[in-house]
Amino acid sequence: MKTGLLIGGSAALLLLTACMGGTAAPDKDAAAGYDPDAAVEITWWTGQTEEAEKVAERLAAEYHAAHPNVTIRTSSGAPTTDDLLTKLSAGFTGGNYPDISYAYGSWAGDLGASGKTQDLTSYVQDPSFKWEEMPAAARQVATADGKVIGVPALVDNIALLYNPALFDKAGVAYPTDQWSWEDFRSAARKLTDPASNTYGTAYSVSGSEDTTWHLWPLLWQNGGQILDGNKPAFNSDAGVKALETLRQMAVDDKSMYLDQTDERYWRLFNSGRIAMMMSGPWSMLDAKEAKLNYAVVNLPGVNGDHQTVSGPDLWVLFDHADANRAGAARAFITWLTSSAVDVRWNLAVGNLPLRSTEKDTGEFAAYVKEYPGGQKFFDNLANAKQARPTVPGYEELSRNVGDAIAAVLQGRAQPKAALDAAAKKSESALVN
Repeated sequence: MKTGLLIGGSAALLLLTACMGGTAAPDKDAAAGYDPDAAVEITWWTGQTEEAEKVAERLAAEYHAAHPNVTIRTSSGAPTTDDLLTKLSAGFTGGNYPDISYAYGSWAGDLGASGKTQDLTSYVQDPSFKWEEMPAAARQVATADGKVIGVPALVDNIALLYNPALFDKAGVAYPTDQWSWEDFRSAARKLTDPASNTYGTAYSVSGSEDTTWHLWPLLWQNGGQILDGNKPAFNSDAGVKALETLRQMAVDDKSMYLDQTDERYWRLFNSGRIAMMMSGPWSMLDAKEAKLNYAVVNLPGVNGDHQTVSGPDLWVLFDHADANRAGAARAFITWLTSSAVDVRWNLAVGNLPLRSTEKDTGEFAAYVKEYPGGQKFFDNLANAKQARPTVPGYEELSRNVGDAIAAVLQGRAQPKAALDAAAKKSESALVN
């Protein structure tokens, strides 16, 4: 979920050899009035960085070469991925919105409520699409109010990365897949060294989704839920216990580096100043570039429950009341997310494959060799048993919870009061 970065560096050149053929659209498109041979132009907002955007343009050109009647107007869509939601909202009002846009999964509820998305529910269920090859959590995030509005663009999950050299230096046993949060807290204390500004672990206190979604695994492991129907439920006893677990490390033990920016803690991990980091597969590329020796295990758990959270991002498809534009957008995204193309798109920069069948490819074998921990992150998808809600108002709820977490970890509030206040603030945003 790292700022919309899917492709970058020299690895992106691998995409130039991506397959040229398209994936046949399901037969139902003909009944919907879609003519696959009609001349059509579609707009694709990729949400990518400058370098990655160039690769996306090459992919669009490759697709056009194989399908000369389809022209794809490609751009990043906004200065940053975070800005896409604002631009999309403005575009809905002015009628100037794309056929396809990258979107964070946390936006799914608001985008689904816009009334501008295609209904892909029947389309993805066609056997030719192979919807079941994508992780369940990703499929759930792509579904808003019972309607599939997009196709996963990136799948991930949070596990525990650690620096073996710091454990060796402190004489602490390495983490295991069976660790409890008590084990984690104990190790973080032992690994913290104020003299060298070394911390056992870290947490974002920017108040962003990076702050919020790291709490959800602890909430679920303690038996809690984010919502009860359309009402906040994260301020339950389970939620309070989850946040208290973090508060103890941040405030009582001072073993947790608090990052105000979302950008420092992973850099400190890569420079050997933080021993353990709860993060996702995107961090493997950073660690590789830093030449850091690291390892990956499951998140600590509660009574043997090691649930994690997955933060799938999406290609959301929008409706312009034009069957040919809609059909062309579906066909292009089907091609882009096919296993033949995805192994050259996501795996090239350390992201997990979109489809389970990719695990049997030579590209995946090369991926797990190049990125230690890649197999662990792939296997950890099985621990992503629940998903963030795809309801209108989740974005506001997330900001409220993020602010509550930040206040607690900085010693300015207690878990119960902070979560109760966040729940109260979130109620009106969740009213349908």
